[in-house]
Amino acid sequence: MTERKTIAVLGATGAQGGGLAQAILSDNESEFKVRAVTRKPESEKAVALANIGAELAAADYDNTDSLKKAFEGVYGIYAVTNFWEHFSADKELEQIKNIAAAAKESGAKHVIWSTLEDTRKWVHLDDDRMPTLAGKYKVPHFDAKGEGDHYFSDKGIPATFLLTSFYWDNLIYFGMGPKKGEDGKYYFTMPMGEKKLPGIAAEDIGKCAYGILKNGNGYIGKTVGISGEQLTGEQMTAVLSKVLGVDVVYNNVPFDVYRGFGFPGADDLGNMFQFKHDFDEYFCGVRNVEESKRLNPALQSFETWARMNKKAIPLE
Repeated sequence: MTERKTIAVLGATGAQGGGLAQAILSDNESEFKVRAVTRKPESEKAVALANIGAELAAADYDNTDSLKKAFEGVYGIYAVTNFWEHFSADKELEQIKNIAAAAKESGAKHVIWSTLEDTRKWVHLDDDRMPTLAGKYKVPHFDAKGEGDHYFSDKGIPATFLLTSFYWDNLIYFGMGPKKGEDGKYYFTMPMGEKKLPGIAAEDIGKCAYGILKNGNGYIGKTVGISGEQLTGEQMTAVLSKVLGVDVVYNNVPFDVYRGFGFPGADDLGNMFQFKHDFDEYFCGVRNVEESKRLNPALQSFETWARMNKKAIPLE
């Protein structure tokens, strides 16, 4: 039997990396094996991965040497960062730089970098249609990832740049699900007007990444945008009403109102929704549903995802 190729999966205990790790580990005929890279290899999720065949490696994004050790001898790397752990785009940029440096030294043949747009290419800092945040960003959790792309390209790393979409799982884990109003109806709040929002099940991001890896060198040097479906707020609420069995109403608030909600990151997310709204034709256009299906034939629609997860969607 041919020796299987090792894929170092960052964020293996999280949504995206976990989806890729599970996709590889559940495929008995896979040419790959998983090295789950995590800060806490003793965690319940890490141990669960080890129990189904993953190798565990401890590393910290802030420690380049630990990443270099975790990447030793790998064929490929799935690289993802989590802005929401620390809410600092500057810190995220440093982490991306560290990951790229370690990836370069590893000699990996294929790196998939989970990125997003640097929105400042569309909305310059002096453009007052949306506020500038932290003095130098428009959508910090987008901009740092997009700016960080060059750490991979400048080093000549054989990389695929994977543009992801809105996680439908945010309705479960990020407080974005329907909220009950005084009138007894449930309100799904999202400042997207009549524009479509590309969305995806978080696990399908990992499955699409697996499709990219299985394609060999076909996607190296390319930017690939993925989404499971692209729906308006009204279309999403129609699905939620049908699946959840309650009256869900689309609460299309203005961007400034959303930015002012006051929860951590509200201003960032308000700007994000405005960017997706104002540049909807571009944003939807680069996230091709059909190509996503080719990469991941099991790609879920929003309704399929909602039916699978309806018991987990909180109705507050």
